[in-house]
Amino acid sequence: MITDPWFYAVAVPAVLLMGLSKSGFGAGFGSLAVPLMALSVPVPQAAAILLPVLLVADVLGLASLLRDRDRALVRLLVPAGLVGIVIGTLSFGLLPTKVVAGVVGAITLIFLAVRTLFPPRADAPPPPRWLGLLLGTVSGFTSFVAHAGGPPLSFYVLPLKLKPLVFAATLSVFFAVINLGKWLPYAWLGLIDSRNMLTSAVLLPITPLGVWLGVRFVRRVPQALFYRLFSLGLLLTGCKLLWDGFR
Repeated sequence: MITDPWFYAVAVPAVLLMGLSKSGFGAGFGSLAVPLMALSVPVPQAAAILLPVLLVADVLGLASLLRDRDRALVRLLVPAGLVGIVIGTLSFGLLPTKVVAGVVGAITLIFLAVRTLFPPRADAPPPPRWLGLLLGTVSGFTSFVAHAGGPPLSFYVLPLKLKPLVFAATLSVFFAVINLGKWLPYAWLGLIDSRNMLTSAVLLPITPLGVWLGVRFVRRVPQALFYRLFSLGLLLTGCKLLWDGFR
C-alpha cells in the first residue's frame, strides 16, 4: 500500500470531505476529494482509492436518509447518470482528466455567478425534465472520471428548492447507485488493484466520522444557511477544478 506521509496528509481531509458529502450537507465540498488527493497521486489512482470509501459512505448515508428521498426525481436522474458512466468508460483515456476538471470548474463558477447576479424569482417554474436528463448524464460522466458529479447535478436540483433533508437524501441515493455502477468499469480498466485497495482500507475508518458529522448537521441547519454552505462548497470546488485544468 502507499506509505508516503504526504499522501495521507491530503487523503485524510479528502475522505472526511467525502463522508460529509454523503450526508448532503457537504455535497458541494465532496467534489474536492479527488483534486486534493491528486496533489499526491494521479487522478485515476485517486478515484480508484476513493471508490471503496464511497461505498462505505453511501451505505452509512442511505441508512440515515433513504426514506426522505424524492422518488420521482431519483427515477428521472439515475438512468441518465448510468448512461454517463457508459460514456465515461468508452471515452476513458481519450480526454485528459485535467481538461474534464477545467470544464467542470468553469461551468460551476459560471452557474454560481448567474445565480448570484440574477437570482431566480420565488415563482419561477421548475427546470424542465430534459435538462435533468442532460445534467444527470453529465454528472454520471464527471463522477466516473473524477468523482466530481456534484456540481452538474446541483444545477438541476438546486432550483427545485427542496427541503435540505430531501435534497440530501435524493443526492445520496443518486450517487449510491452511480458509485456502485463504477466498480465493474474500474476493474475492467485496471484501476482496481491490491495496492489501491489496501490503501483504501487504511482510510476506511475515517469515513463514518465525516458521514456522522454531516448527517447531524443537515438535520439541524436552517434551509437558507444550508444552501449558502452548499454554494460555498461549489465555489471552492469550481476554483480548484479550474486551477487543475489550467495549471
